[in-house]
Amino acid sequence: MDSMITAAARALAAGDPLGALKRVALRDDAPALALRGIAMAQLGDFVKAKALIRSASRSFGPKETMARARCAVAEAEIALASRDLHWPQKALDAARVTLEEHGDATNAALARYLEIRRLLLIGRVDAAEDLLAHLNFGSMPPALRAAHELIVAGIAMRRVDSTTARAALTRAGRAAREARIPALYSEVENASRVLNTPAARLIARGEVRPLLLDEVETVLASNALVVDACRHVVRSGKSTTSLATRPVLFMLVRALAEAWPEDVPRGTLITRAFRAKVADESHRARLRVEMGRLRSKLRTVANVSATERGFSLEPKPARDVVVLARPVEEEYASVLALLADGESWSSSALALGLGTSQRTVQRALDSLAEGGKVQSFGRGRARRWMTPPVPGFATTLLLPAPLPGD
Repeated sequence: MDSMITAAARALAAGDPLGALKRVALRDDAPALALRGIAMAQLGDFVKAKALIRSASRSFGPKETMARARCAVAEAEIALASRDLHWPQKALDAARVTLEEHGDATNAALARYLEIRRLLLIGRVDAAEDLLAHLNFGSMPPALRAAHELIVAGIAMRRVDSTTARAALTRAGRAAREARIPALYSEVENASRVLNTPAARLIARGEVRPLLLDEVETVLASNALVVDACRHVVRSGKSTTSLATRPVLFMLVRALAEAWPEDVPRGTLITRAFRAKVADESHRARLRVEMGRLRSKLRTVANVSATERGFSLEPKPARDVVVLARPVEEEYASVLALLADGESWSSSALALGLGTSQRTVQRALDSLAEGGKVQSFGRGRARRWMTPPVPGFATTLLLPAPLPGD
């Protein structure tokens, strides 16, 4: 490898893409193409970066397996950064195995981290945590140690474990300073801000107040009966009752919890659960049926009692009842939560991340676009959607990840 290639590689490792381009911008040999691709990725031109990396991979000879494996890892990293979540996982696995066999532990670890970050983006927190536990990051360079701690913090935030998240971000900041890469340290600072912005709202006895992530953790650990509107579950100590697939029942229990210790009139419950403007006898009959189902679901943690004018919630044993609501009530909050990272997403990647159909996501995006909340660019399969980060609240609890015990 000549001196210009070496100098360009060192500039990229230090987070200086312009310095790297000054050395290899006019060269078309395979190593230069690969370095140009990485530089363009660091500058944010992912389309050009992907084309350059693929060209470099084709230019390397059949015996240069290490170089082609590194190109595969770089292409996967570009795809992840551009939120193209459908990149071939088998190709990345094959590249990681090749790198491990040839003793390139750093790039092999990078390949594994990319896989973990993808799992985290699509809400597979358990799988991401399992893979992370098998990585030995102690001997890794500072940049990879920072990436490791950022993943640890991301998992902890989705688990609503603020103590672990803060400790991981502190270690990530230390590693980023040691790596001397400004963009990496900026990423750590952005992640740290999430812990200092409201992550949810607490509704109790008619009052509403915002909660930071550590306050959410305190509420979940309390003895209160928590109606969690972020994940559509009812929590009582270690007991968790999921109503994610029963939206009518959840709307009823939330209405009862918001009014607690008072009861809720039947007309109000019918309006909220069934969206009926005028209640008739059929609605009242349906309400009695749904209340019976809710009573059966909550029998171990609360009683649902009929009153003269409606229904009331009585926790077992007697204690507070609170509602943990999203910081912003939005029909398509989960879509906005993914777009809030400021990156451009395709509708197929959003569908994969949310675990729903692409057509459902497209309808949501069209509705949000009409309201000016998202914008798109490109056409056909190249169409991407994005929005500036939503100010003033954290998106952690909007993402599709289960809590311990769910």
